[in-house]
Amino acid sequence: MLLTSLRTTILCGCRCAGKRFQHSSHQSPQLRQWLVRRNCSTFTAETAAPSKSAVTVPNEATNRIVGRWLLGCSGLVVGAIVLGGVTRLTESGLSMVDWHLVKEMKPPQTEEEWQAEFSKYQQFPEFKILNHQMTLPEFKFIFYMEWGHRMWGRLVGLAYILPTIYFWRKGYFNRSMKGKVLGLCGFVFFQGLLGWYMVKSGLEEKPESPDVPRVSQYRLTAHLGSALLLYVASLWTGLTMLLPAHKLAETKRLMQLRRFAKGTGGLVFLTALSGAFVAGLDAGLVYNSFPKMADRWIPDDLLAFSPTIKNFFENPTTVQFDHRILGITSLAAITGLYLFSRRMMLPKRAKVAVSLLAAMAYTQVVLGICTLLLYVPTPLAATHQSGSVALLSLAIWVLAELRKMPK
Repeated sequence: MLLTSLRTTILCGCRCAGKRFQHSSHQSPQLRQWLVRRNCSTFTAETAAPSKSAVTVPNEATNRIVGRWLLGCSGLVVGAIVLGGVTRLTESGLSMVDWHLVKEMKPPQTEEEWQAEFSKYQQFPEFKILNHQMTLPEFKFIFYMEWGHRMWGRLVGLAYILPTIYFWRKGYFNRSMKGKVLGLCGFVFFQGLLGWYMVKSGLEEKPESPDVPRVSQYRLTAHLGSALLLYVASLWTGLTMLLPAHKLAETKRLMQLRRFAKGTGGLVFLTALSGAFVAGLDAGLVYNSFPKMADRWIPDDLLAFSPTIKNFFENPTTVQFDHRILGITSLAAITGLYLFSRRMMLPKRAKVAVSLLAAMAYTQVVLGICTLLLYVPTPLAATHQSGSVALLSLAIWVLAELRKMPK
C-alpha cells in the first residue's frame, strides 16, 4: 500500500514537471534556442576533440626520423666504400670465385670446406700467375677480406629495404619521397649486381695479356661511381630533411657562390672517380715523385697508346697524370670558393661548412702526395681514399647550406 502510493506520487510529479517544462519552452523561445545552441556546441566539441589528438603523417617529427635513417644509411655506404678500397689494396677481391645471395653468407667452417674453397680459387688466373705459392692461412686472410666486404654490402641492402617497408606502411613518405626511396633501394640492388660483374672480369682467362690478373678498371670505376652516387643521394636527402634552409636574400653574389659550389662539388666527384682508374691500373706505382714525374713535368710516355683517347683510361702514366691535375684543380677551386665566401654575409653553419671543406682539401692533397712518395702503403692509401669521401661529404654539406628556400 505504501509502495503503491509512493509510485503514484513520483509519476504525478514527473508529469507535472514535464508539462511545466513544455509550457515554459512554449512561452520562452529564447530558452529553446539557447538549449539548441548548447546542444550543438556540446556535440561539436565532443566530435572535434578526437581530431586534436590525431596526427597527420608525414610531419616534422617523421621527417626527422627519415632524415636520420638516411644519414645512417649513408654512413653504412661509406663503410662499404672504405672496406672495398682495403679489399682492393690487399688484392683480396678475387678470392671468392662464386656469388650466392644467401649461401655464401656462411663462410667455410671445417678444414675440408676451406680446402674445397681453396681448390676452387686455384683454378683461376690470379692463383696461377700471381699467388701460385700461396698457403691456406694466407688464402683465409684474403677470403675473409672479400667475405666481409660482401656481407657489409648485404647489411647496407637490409638497412635500406627493411625501414623503407616499415616507413611506407606507417605513411611517413609523401609522393615525392616514395619515388626517392624506391630509387635508392633499386640502386642498392644494382650496386650488388655491378660488384659481381666487376669481379667476373678478374676471373676470366686472358691468354693475350701476360699482365697481373686484375678486375677491369672500367667496371671498378663504375662500381665505385655508383656507390658514390648512392652515398651522395642519401646524404643530400637526409641533410635537406634535417637542416632547415636558410632565409638568404637571392642576390647575384649568392647565385654565383651557389653555382661555384656546384661546380666544385662536381670536380671533387670527378677526381674521386679518376682515383678508381689509378687503383684499377696500379698507376700509383709508376711515377713515385712529386711535383715532377721522374725528372719531367710531362712524361715521355704520356700518350704512348694509340688511339690517343685510349691513354686516358688504359695508360697508367696518363691516368696518374690526370689524377694529379684533377686533384690540384680541385684544391684551387675549393680555395677560390673559400675566399669568395669570406666576402659575403653567410649563416654560421654555412661558413663552418666551407671552412671545413677547405681544410679537408689541403689534408687530402697531403695524403695523396705521401701515398705516392711512399709507394702506396695500404694504411695510407686507404686513408687517402677515405679522405676523398670526406671531401665529397663536405661539398654536399656546403650545397645543402646554400640551397634555395622551398616554395
